[in-house]
Amino acid sequence: MERLGIGIGWRPEIADTVERLPGIDWVEAVAENICPGHIPDSLLRLRERGVSVVPHGVSLGLGGADRPDAGRLADLAARAEALGSPLVTEHIAFVRAGGPLTASPRLEAGHLLPVPRTWDALDVLCENVRIAQDSLPVPLALENIAALINWPDEDMTEGQFLAELVARTGVRLLIDVANLHTNHVNRGENPAAALDELPVESIAYVHVAGGVEKDGVWHDTHAHPVTQPVLNILSELRSRTNPPGVLLERDDNFPPAEELARELTTIRNTLTTTTATPTPPRDQAAITTTPGTAATPRATTAQGATTPPRGEARGGRGNNATAAAPAHPAATVEAAPLRPAEAATAIRTRVALAQAALLSALVAGTPTPTGFDSARLRVQSRALAAKRADVVAKLAPELPEILGAAYRTAFLAYAKSRPMSAGYRRDALNFAEHLLAAGLPEDASARRRLTHWWQDRAAPRPPRRTTRLVRAARAALVRK
Repeated sequence: MERLGIGIGWRPEIADTVERLPGIDWVEAVAENICPGHIPDSLLRLRERGVSVVPHGVSLGLGGADRPDAGRLADLAARAEALGSPLVTEHIAFVRAGGPLTASPRLEAGHLLPVPRTWDALDVLCENVRIAQDSLPVPLALENIAALINWPDEDMTEGQFLAELVARTGVRLLIDVANLHTNHVNRGENPAAALDELPVESIAYVHVAGGVEKDGVWHDTHAHPVTQPVLNILSELRSRTNPPGVLLERDDNFPPAEELARELTTIRNTLTTTTATPTPPRDQAAITTTPGTAATPRATTAQGATTPPRGEARGGRGNNATAAAPAHPAATVEAAPLRPAEAATAIRTRVALAQAALLSALVAGTPTPTGFDSARLRVQSRALAAKRADVVAKLAPELPEILGAAYRTAFLAYAKSRPMSAGYRRDALNFAEHLLAAGLPEDASARRRLTHWWQDRAAPRPPRRTTRLVRAARAALVRK
């Protein structure tokens, strides 16, 4: 596996700083922010110096119930080729739900949401990963994400889930030690146990990032300094393997160059002061074969217990792929044996129903699905709305400029009953349209400025009353 060295997340706001930082071997850039025909000069200069550039995708949603979008995959492949990248990375997450599989409106989270660690979700993820691997010109690595919420009735731990994923697909892993810390605080998961269960030889590189704790909840902000607990997990990982690369992530509230340099030095010191102990070979006797899948190793916990084969999980419903536990209590399992294609569709439908129910509760105010913590879902819901407001303000800075101090309150009121369905740029237009349709803002001068902003980007005039009523009816259906 190619050695990357020490890197930092490249962001336009700190492009000049990144170029000046000493000892940078590679950078990672958000794939969706790079246009293959218009690569930023800063990245071109870094490449000329021999600095590798890795595109890091955030919108594929490989953990979602739908198969990966061919257009998004083509875009990611084009970015990898334009940058001469050694690999590309994405996340083990879902970012949208609804649509044909659930006969419900498509919803966008605007955020990375956790995949249930169930056999159904694993089947879907593995097929989606294989589709992505076949579409990309370079190897793919997937990142573990941070989460505020737990899915009920999961079949595996995170380490076991990732080990099964690697065994079935050969995909590489991007391990974010800050996310392991987040899940320790928010979900009570043991980072050391997760590392014990991982196939560390499959790690492509490691993320290190900062966050902050509020009211007992850890927020993975990427806008605060890296904390000692995160560095401790990095040291734990280093004691098991020498990762090919380690990267510092920072997405907001960028500090002076000297502070970034100090954090990079601390990361280097953490790696050099810990010695890796060779990982013993995996027990081939623990390989178990499930009908319809490749041979996969049983994931072994830190305590030495093993995950039961798929057919034995959750009460031993038989060794049939279609008899796996449903991803959500609302989903039902068909008793009659299904042909393989029908079985795959049934599994995707179960996952789709579960993910749509969760996302709808988070962004459209529908009831909390059975088994979830309502209080924790409210925390996640508020975090999603706050992120929407922040991203829209960044993409359309004219909106907070026009609305002033009222922007955030107005946007959060809008977002409460109007889930995002087509990305942040469309969300900004829909927000402006919503205000104008309601005769807002009250100040005539601000309303004229908002109207002109909207007209420049959307249409010659705001929508007619009939169009507004139709859209309101659709929004009401989503909320039911």
